[in-house]
Amino acid sequence: MKPLTPVAPGTRVVLGVSFFVVFVAVWAAVTFGGLVPKIFLADPLQMLRSGWVLLTEMGFAHDIGMTVWRVLGGFLIAAALALPLGVLMGAYKPVEAFFEPFVSFARYLPASAFIPLLILWVGIGEAQKLAVIFIGSFFQLVLMIAVTVGNTRRDLVEAAYTLGSSDASLVRRVLIPGAAPEIAETLRMVLGWAWTYVIVAELIGASSGIGHMITDSQALLATDQIIFGIIVIGLIGLVSDFAFKWANRRLFPWAQLR
Repeated sequence: MKPLTPVAPGTRVVLGVSFFVVFVAVWAAVTFGGLVPKIFLADPLQMLRSGWVLLTEMGFAHDIGMTVWRVLGGFLIAAALALPLGVLMGAYKPVEAFFEPFVSFARYLPASAFIPLLILWVGIGEAQKLAVIFIGSFFQLVLMIAVTVGNTRRDLVEAAYTLGSSDASLVRRVLIPGAAPEIAETLRMVLGWAWTYVIVAELIGASSGIGHMITDSQALLATDQIIFGIIVIGLIGLVSDFAFKWANRRLFPWAQLR
């Protein structure tokens, strides 16, 4: 094992799966061994049994669908607006000078702090959940995309101008394609953050969703259901993360050669 030396794909899979095996083994040891009371931490088997009941008898599949819809809805709205603004900020320094101070200010504001105001403005319906995810994702995306576009290799820019490229053509044919792989990685990372915002939004004033189920389970001290809900979130996030990576490799194969 050497610093920065890549590992074979098969080895990576084995190592990744091994961590989960060790994690579950430790979890089972401390719960079945009585080291931690089950009221504080349910054992893996009880968690699976409760999860099955949630899915087959308590409509948890609907809750999962609502949460996924909220995440995708809020994130896609944020991405659709952040992409053009981020590209403009990265390409044109006057635009960056105008927007960057406010964007930098706003990205430090916790999205959860807006929940009381959003409830007053739009109520406790779907608009409030989407707005929380939008606020939490939009400003992060704008700044990260702007930095990515602004870091385009200068030799590519100079070569494009030498070949007679116009400003608009430079943005369309050099800056955007050159930054596209890193922009896709930015979208992948911020999508993970969006999941934290939706759960916070669902903890207050929601009648459906994974966060709503977790809140109800907390009132009943049902740690098995809480853990199952958390694991479901992690599994969905893991699947979406792998899907993003797969799509990035297919769309931007040249980026893998860097």
